[in-house]
Amino acid sequence: MNNKRIVVALGRNAFGTLFPDQKQAVTKAACAIADLVEERYQMAITFSNGPQVGMLHTAMTEFSRLSPEYTVAPMSVCGALSQGYIGYDLQNAIRTELLNRGIFKPVSTIITQVRVDPFDEAFSEPTKVIGRYMSEDEARAETAKGNYVVREEKGYRRIVAAPKPIDIYEIDAIRALLDANQLVIAGGGGGIPVLQQGTRLKGASAVIEKDLTAARMADMVDADTLLFLTGTEKVAVNYKQPDEQFLDSLTASEAHAYMEQNQFEAGSMLPKIEASVEFVSARPGRKAIITDLSKAREAMDGKTGTMITAK
Repeated sequence: MNNKRIVVALGRNAFGTLFPDQKQAVTKAACAIADLVEERYQMAITFSNGPQVGMLHTAMTEFSRLSPEYTVAPMSVCGALSQGYIGYDLQNAIRTELLNRGIFKPVSTIITQVRVDPFDEAFSEPTKVIGRYMSEDEARAETAKGNYVVREEKGYRRIVAAPKPIDIYEIDAIRALLDANQLVIAGGGGGIPVLQQGTRLKGASAVIEKDLTAARMADMVDADTLLFLTGTEKVAVNYKQPDEQFLDSLTASEAHAYMEQNQFEAGSMLPKIEASVEFVSARPGRKAIITDLSKAREAMDGKTGTMITAK
């Protein structure tokens, strides 16, 4: 019996922006998760929500514009909404796949709040573009409210901070479910960024890089492996160049050297590498693996993927 504890981070290719697309996409993710359940891993699952949280923010903003008596939903609420509906689709797809294989295992989604530092420099240098395109007048109105906007070819869009995760408030519940050998979906989209104000948690106008939250969660539940399931089978250097090289393994020091060479694309592979290095460097014996969604079982068996270790 395996019983090793892993955290699985599902990339955006595991989901769809449109509801019918997502229903179809999560069935593939459910197959990958079920394969790992058959291998007897204890598992926490987190996921990307980039397109979905932007869609919800756009919808809620447009609703308030058409019905002025309703206020615009803050980013924290949009994050919570995306966690709920993606978790709902994912947990049902996993439950169905497991039952079809003759496996009964409870699957739960936890709406997860993640503490961020109000003095994180990300709040003064926002980088995450979200939501619909705005006119110049609408952009001015956003700026007047203290929000950041950026001009793109099609118009103006809101831009928010991406602070680093510090703590996960629901971590005890996540641990309890793992200890009970249940599947838990948590930290979706990096979690809802919150600022601690005494006994109150206040939602921050930000998004958290979900790969960093995955590493934080994996550390806090003392996982053996952090598994990133994305759209590529192995990490590459000199990506899409004539001398492109796919990597079977990578040490933390090698990863740092490649990062200094700007080998990994920001917002795509770079945060996965950063999160992997952070996780494996925190405690001996850990490993992180990056591979394609369809190769989850093979990667955990050491047959494919890129494995990151401390040394």
